[in-house]
Amino acid sequence: MTTLRVATLNLWGRNGPWPERLGLIRAELGRLSPRLVGLQEVMRDEPPGTCQAEEIAESLGYEVAYSPAATLRTGVQGNALLSSLPIRSHRTYPLPTAPGIEPRVLLYARVATEAGDLPVFVTHLDWEGDHGAARLAQVRFIAARVASLADGLPPVIMGDFNAEPDSDEIRYLRGLHSVDGENVCFADAWAWGGDGSAGETFSRVNDYARRARVPSRRIDYVFTGAEPVHTEVAFRTPVGEVWASDHFGLVSDVLFKT
Repeated sequence: MTTLRVATLNLWGRNGPWPERLGLIRAELGRLSPRLVGLQEVMRDEPPGTCQAEEIAESLGYEVAYSPAATLRTGVQGNALLSSLPIRSHRTYPLPTAPGIEPRVLLYARVATEAGDLPVFVTHLDWEGDHGAARLAQVRFIAARVASLADGLPPVIMGDFNAEPDSDEIRYLRGLHSVDGENVCFADAWAWGGDGSAGETFSRVNDYARRARVPSRRIDYVFTGAEPVHTEVAFRTPVGEVWASDHFGLVSDVLFKT
């Protein structure tokens, strides 16, 4: 049996005091030492230059895989994977997105572990509150890609899903809601390994999140076909008035029975 520590965090781009936030994120990664880190809202200059994922990874020993999603006024925004394990390959899959909606993508990477190749997926779903049907279409697409790509070890899927645990899109991933006869079932790392609290990752405790004027909620997830044995909310301790992001992240120890 092999246990692998994974983490996920929505970076919030370069909003706020990015240099100070960068220091907090790097310090928390140093404390937690995850082998894999899924990142969302990762900004990269276009043409390729400065990349937030590479700034974070510098001197921490991580390889970086990046998937561009949308070209914004301030650069390209996308998802990234940091890995202290070799990344054998990675690909980008555009998620189904309605016209006029900011594009979203699924990052797929194949990572070499001591127990064999691990399929890893990092994503960021549509954020609009009333777009549950759009997110449901996106998670169905993700589940289909996972089914076609996930040989070897059971997959790890992580990111900002912009949906609460009782939404149809999250219940679908947990095997509690079928669509057109489709059934999938992944372990929700917080439900399996959390401390029994709500596990809110977009929280009004966070000064940056409070500006959005929405209730606290759990919208960031780690899903897996393996067994999450311990999960914590992470990146949630400010230094002075600086927070790592407007989101809190998750860190989970996932057990693979090999």
